[in-house]
Amino acid sequence: MKRIIIRRPGRHARLELIEEPDPRPGPGELVVACRACGLNYADSIIRLGLYASAKRLHGYPITPGFEVAGTVAAVGRDVDGWRVGDDVIGLSLFNGYASHLRLPAEGVFAKPHAVDFEQAATLPTVFLTAWWMVHRQVHPAAGETWLVHSAAGGVGSALLQLARLAGVRAIGVVGASHKVVHAFSMGADAVIDKSKASLWPEASRLAPDGFDAVFDANGVATLGQSYAHLAPTGRLVVYGFASMLPRNGRLNWLKLARDWLRTPRFNPMDMTQSNRSVLAANLSFLQSHAPAMREGMQWLLERFEDGRLLPLPVESWPLEKAGDAQRRIESGQTTGKLALIP
Repeated sequence: MKRIIIRRPGRHARLELIEEPDPRPGPGELVVACRACGLNYADSIIRLGLYASAKRLHGYPITPGFEVAGTVAAVGRDVDGWRVGDDVIGLSLFNGYASHLRLPAEGVFAKPHAVDFEQAATLPTVFLTAWWMVHRQVHPAAGETWLVHSAAGGVGSALLQLARLAGVRAIGVVGASHKVVHAFSMGADAVIDKSKASLWPEASRLAPDGFDAVFDANGVATLGQSYAHLAPTGRLVVYGFASMLPRNGRLNWLKLARDWLRTPRFNPMDMTQSNRSVLAANLSFLQSHAPAMREGMQWLLERFEDGRLLPLPVESWPLEKAGDAQRRIESGQTTGKLALIP
């Protein structure tokens, strides 16, 4: 098998391709021959050494990657319902940048016929994150108005689709004009293009009474104003800090420290008086909620199978070009998702 390993954090050259024997399944496990591996922005943060769960739950050396799609290559003892050759999606806490992956059977799901392997490998992380925030934290009501930052990215695209299914009016925010059409195709009712319009005046025009929910992965660049633009009883959901991180692969520790100090600290007294809430989510720290994650995954896969949810556009790279693929996602110019092909 082939896999990518990061022996210690650093720039893109730290993503090293190695070869080793194929894994064998233990009791209750499967081995998946990966046809595609999902790539997420979080993987770049792992490479930089800043992803908390990578340090606390795994350590270095580490193979990044949370999601794959492929065929069952081997079935361990005490595993029912799977046969060699079955088309599957696999969820993993790291180790996903690989040609073969050993997984517990409860982390494997049947691939919907309606999606191909590259689409399948890139849907679990972003759609499960969106599902958790929408249905376990926000609890949507038809007629609400939401603001979705980074609306052309993976989680943003998923949030727009879940908003559409819930009867919510969703306003997407994108950073470049070539992303506008994609945001509309995912279900946005309106799109704010920050390259052409001032974000917050336009947001106030589109939602003069404020937003019932704002989904923000930017960090210090927008968190304060996202909270300020909530309606009474509105909810700010935080799931990333992209504006604090570099786009050239090299950390600027002074900027990182400055941005950390500038990150808003929300006042509980103000929150109680305004009835506004701040929520947060990180899928890699939700392992204790594995049954809920399986429920969410099944809910999502049913809707991919019958067409209520649409797969995202996928840009594919060879596994050995993982560094170039991470540069691409860090550029902020992509729409949808990226996949690595072993």
